[in-house]
Amino acid sequence: MTLTELRYIVALAQEGRFSRAAERCSVSQPTLSVAIQRLEEDLGVILFERGKGQVTLTDVGEQVVAQAARALEEADRVRQIAHRGRNQLEGGLKLGVIHTIGPYLLPELIVSLRQIAPDMPLAIEENMTATLADMLRHGEVDAAILALPFELPGVVTRPLYDEPFKVVVPQGHPWQGKQEIASDEVDAEEVLLLKAGNCFRDQVMDACPQISGSDTEVRQGHSIETIRCMVASGFGLSVLPAGALCKPYSTDLISVVPFKAPAPSRRVALAWRVGFTRPKAVEALCQAVSLIDNPSYLHVR
Repeated sequence: MTLTELRYIVALAQEGRFSRAAERCSVSQPTLSVAIQRLEEDLGVILFERGKGQVTLTDVGEQVVAQAARALEEADRVRQIAHRGRNQLEGGLKLGVIHTIGPYLLPELIVSLRQIAPDMPLAIEENMTATLADMLRHGEVDAAILALPFELPGVVTRPLYDEPFKVVVPQGHPWQGKQEIASDEVDAEEVLLLKAGNCFRDQVMDACPQISGSDTEVRQGHSIETIRCMVASGFGLSVLPAGALCKPYSTDLISVVPFKAPAPSRRVALAWRVGFTRPKAVEALCQAVSLIDNPSYLHVR
């Protein structure tokens, strides 16, 4: 049984005549007739009742032709998939991104990527770094945007940009309007941090080690947006990535204070498996990020 024979019986079932089916399949009538007869012998059933000038499907023939049509559709899908594989910028891309980057980078990234690869829509998976590492390892995402350091066997990374940290305080706070602040000054106030297990929390504590001291009370939130609201309500101050402080995420209820140079920051990178078969898709993602005009992102060249 071949796809060609299946194509012949579907054509004959739809046309009702050997002559028209042969013309549709671009073969001679004897060639089509012999092929269908050979298929009937191979299957051990009669698919068509032959009449004068016309043929009719038998009961079993209807079932076989219906299945043959489905098989041809699936075979065509195989060709479509293979065609998309030849064009690395065609077809969906599964992109993982950590929670503290996704909401602030993705709106601009998706618009930018659409200009470079309009036929490569993103399927987004937002999650913690450890979970994305597992998904990347098992092929559940094709690539992931996360913060360095990140090391995983069989995975390579490419730096995209550096993102500075900034202090946020509620309106009326003594630091409001301050031009800049040193990282070691963030130690005698009530500080709001993300819950344990989030890499951004660890990066903030590395930048401001006094936060974990005994003289400081630390409160925790589940997301940057929760922490922003807590600061705006006067619960304390926090340290947030600069990308989360641009419009439309800025609010008049909080005041932003830059760190003194050298300001603490994080390096954001793209990670993907060594054997990933769409390197042009990876390059398109990197290019899309580089085209984003956001003063919070210091692009790595």
